[in-house]
Amino acid sequence: MELRDLKTFVTVASLLNFNRAGQALHAAQSTVSVRIQALEEELGVRLFDRLGRRVILTASGQRLLDYGRKMLDLEEEARAWVGGEAGARGALTIRVPETLCAMRFSGVVGHFREQFPNVRLRLLPCVFDGLTEDLRRGMTDLAFVLAYEVQSRDMASACLGIEQLVVTAAPQHPLAGRGAIGPEDIREQTLLLASTDCSYRRTFEGILAQAGCLPPIGVECGSVAAVRQFAAAGLGVTVLPEIAVRADVKAGALTILPWSEGPLEAAVLMLWHKDKWINPALAGFMRLCRDHLLREGEQA
Repeated sequence: MELRDLKTFVTVASLLNFNRAGQALHAAQSTVSVRIQALEEELGVRLFDRLGRRVILTASGQRLLDYGRKMLDLEEEARAWVGGEAGARGALTIRVPETLCAMRFSGVVGHFREQFPNVRLRLLPCVFDGLTEDLRRGMTDLAFVLAYEVQSRDMASACLGIEQLVVTAAPQHPLAGRGAIGPEDIREQTLLLASTDCSYRRTFEGILAQAGCLPPIGVECGSVAAVRQFAAAGLGVTVLPEIAVRADVKAGALTILPWSEGPLEAAVLMLWHKDKWINPALAGFMRLCRDHLLREGEQA
């Protein structure tokens, strides 16, 4: 069994798409198909069922996927131990909430580039839906969320710190200038939310829903920057990490609305699949996050 063909299989099985697998492997789709066909003939089983344009794993394919990932991890481990940290190559795919990436990660990335100059980092937005499945499939090596907990038995996590959250709006907004506000005050407002900062927004929506005050209509944006601009334009109320709006508040573009229900905060959780082999580059990145992320937060 050729490792090249096995890598092709694992990539197709992870993406469930031959065309996208070809792009990821820098190979033509026809080449990917030929390699999968050769593997199926060698093993004497069908690895994929093709239902129209959909591709799904067969039972045999699912069993091979578990072994395939272990074999490729073993190959990567061997290369890593022979080459050492300085010789580490490849890529890491990290999913990070937009605010953390923009405000907290520059030091981590800088140190990582010094220690692992030949490893490519892919820092992607963290959309909470489907995140744990991406970690299971190996499409994501490591993820960060702003939440209190992640309920998944096959995920390992480490808490790196706490981010303070604030409810904010434009200075001219009707709620600005009042005393402390609560869920009742939000009921009739337009709620502005970002999809790229993961799950703290779900916590806030849960607080409002539990009080029966979740606004029926809101605006969801693909970036925190858009949410901040919309809030500054007086289009609604939002909840964001305090560090994300600190400059806007200082400039007078936004104001913090004191929250009557007590402090709002979210834990910074680092997540990975408990069975994933932690290669030297990934271990180094995790170590740097533990050492520097909290420190950068304290200095911000």
